[in-house]
Amino acid sequence: MVGYDPGAQGAALSPEEAALAGSAAGMVTRALISPLDVLKIRFQLQIERVSSKRPEGKYWGLVQASRCIHSEEGLSAFWKGHIPAQLLSICYGAVQFASFECLTEVVHKTTPYDSQTAGVHFVCGGLAACSATVVCQPLDTLRTRFAAQGEPKVYNNLRHAVSTMCRSEGVLTFYRGLSPTLLAVFPYAGLQFFSYNIFKKLLAPAPKSGNSGGNLRSLICGSGAGMISKTITYPFDLFKKRLQVGGFEAARVHFGQVRSYRGLLDCAVQIAKEEGVRGFFKGLSPSLVKAAVSTGFTFFWYEFFLNAMRNLRERRTTSGLNKDSEER
Repeated sequence: MVGYDPGAQGAALSPEEAALAGSAAGMVTRALISPLDVLKIRFQLQIERVSSKRPEGKYWGLVQASRCIHSEEGLSAFWKGHIPAQLLSICYGAVQFASFECLTEVVHKTTPYDSQTAGVHFVCGGLAACSATVVCQPLDTLRTRFAAQGEPKVYNNLRHAVSTMCRSEGVLTFYRGLSPTLLAVFPYAGLQFFSYNIFKKLLAPAPKSGNSGGNLRSLICGSGAGMISKTITYPFDLFKKRLQVGGFEAARVHFGQVRSYRGLLDCAVQIAKEEGVRGFFKGLSPSLVKAAVSTGFTFFWYEFFLNAMRNLRERRTTSGLNKDSEER
């Protein structure tokens, strides 16, 4: 079970173990969902209407966009920005899950609340994600820039991107879009942990059946939690992406229209005026697919790696006890 569990057998999970499992889960998941992430970002940054019935922009459907990117930029384009994205996922997963395990333990030991209730998971999940976001925001900005650029490339590699952005835009450019990110990430991550907690309890196996199907249950519960949280908080993710490519307009010209925004409020107002309410949900389809796959696999791999570490620790403990008894 995710979060501090006072009823769990054996020693409590250490922050280091949670960080290791979280980073491993993030790394594996990122490699699998990168193509969906690139598609989502391309849709989010398109000013023109996204519609297969009346196409106006460069991209107007999942299949069409996939074919277009593949024909123009090659298969590797679906993994553009993969190195900063992997660094982001590893760092984010480590900080988020280690913080979450620590926060739920603190809540359980210092307050009258049970650490395994959905409400506690909502608050602790949101706070853990905010801490991870502040630490990892520069990597997220780099990932977005790489995924957004077409051909010819503006940034040749990670080092070139960092030096160019620092020189031309300043260090603060790495924190573009932080405000909408924090506004969105607290309820988004909170709802993820909240929904995952509820789904796990609803789909809990009968007491006599043990933990059969536990990994599949984690995948299903995580997928449902990801879709619910993404739909509710999606506009803030779109605002963040639009703000992160500010000052990057030259590389976006051949994709269609480009806009500059003075801040979060100006971004929201301009989108509402030019693109309507539907503009707030551009790229929702690939985002929901990505959220289902990403969140499902994140919780699946997190619990998988946790169980593997627990089993390894139990074997070492058993082996140590056997050696002591033999020596006696």
